Amino acid sequence: MQVLITGANGFIGRNLALRLREAGHDVLGATRATSDADLADMVKQAEAVVHLAGANRPDTEAEFEEINDHYTAQLCALLRDRSAAIPVIAASTIQVDRDTPYGRTKANAETHLQALASDSGAPVNICRLVNVFGKWCRPDYNSVVATFCHNIARDLPITISAPDAEVRLVHVDDVITGWLAWLASPGSGAQITAIAPEYRITLQELADRLREYRAIRETHTVGETGTGLGRALYATYISYLPVDDFAYPVTRHGDERGVFAEMLRTEHSGQFSFFTAGPGVTRGGHYHHAKTEKFLVLKGRARFRFYNMDSGETHALDTYGAESIVVETVPGWSHDITNIGEDELICMLWANELFDRDRPDTIAHRLTS
Repeated sequence: MQVLITGANGFIGRNLALRLREAGHDVLGATRATSDADLADMVKQAEAVVHLAGANRPDTEAEFEEINDHYTAQLCALLRDRSAAIPVIAASTIQVDRDTPYGRTKANAETHLQALASDSGAPVNICRLVNVFGKWCRPDYNSVVATFCHNIARDLPITISAPDAEVRLVHVDDVITGWLAWLASPGSGAQITAIAPEYRITLQELADRLREYRAIRETHTVGETGTGLGRALYATYISYLPVDDFAYPVTRHGDERGVFAEMLRTEHSGQFSFFTAGPGVTRGGHYHHAKTEKFLVLKGRARFRFYNMDSGETHALDTYGAESIVVETVPGWSHDITNIGEDELICMLWANELFDRDRPDTIAHRLTS
């Protein structure tokens, strides 16, 4: 379908436009530079509208009325002139009950949208948003997350006037996912909606988390980044990295056997490394009581040998890069790995726990041929 986005060059609008195009829709983008005639033409073409245009930190209070109130009334009038009603999503705010220029004008906008639904029968989703965060949001404007991410990524200072103040957050991807689902089945009439999941965090906790993300490059240790708020915040922080910081080095340890480098440590699920070995070189020759490892040969040919420290049982297996076979070490079995090829061996390694020099759980035991 053809979807008209007002406020198309804003933070949410740009994210929405990308997701709509991914889904095969066409986007009509209206901005402050769009003329009244062009807006009217876009409304005639549109098969759905997402109304994002709004002012929350304008230069003058008059802009609140002009953009939040009058522009919404103008858009609703154009939609009434259509021969058929189309679904409309409008970004509103939880602040509509506040007696502020922003709250009052957003409440007026909701009134125009509810009247549109009543007069035309159009399904209208009035989505009352809390603080939206994510990639492409402008720092030092209306998102504390954007400001903190931008500054911390650049080692710039941030100001926290009320560390214990709690902010309510929704991630832009969750906002858009909810809207796309609604457009697929919009129902009827005016609907007041919210976005889930919603997260709550204090300003101090937010700053601390973002500083932890910055420190990953020094500590090589990553915390919760795979689900929920951790996933969304980490993705947002990374999106504010300057292009010169898209890459960073890791420490390489080399000797006559080859190179070893630790890539990433996790707080609760071990660490990732890689190593190399020249032809004929053997690495390892030890066993563990509780530690386990997974090896994946990326390049070359390797022979893994195992010896059971209790029964004396032995085992050996060969693997090479093109196979993509994971070889696991088992507690109580001594093991080593030998490059049996003619080229350099490159192997990826995951250990289930972080290496602790005081308790390494790595006991030397050379395997005999």
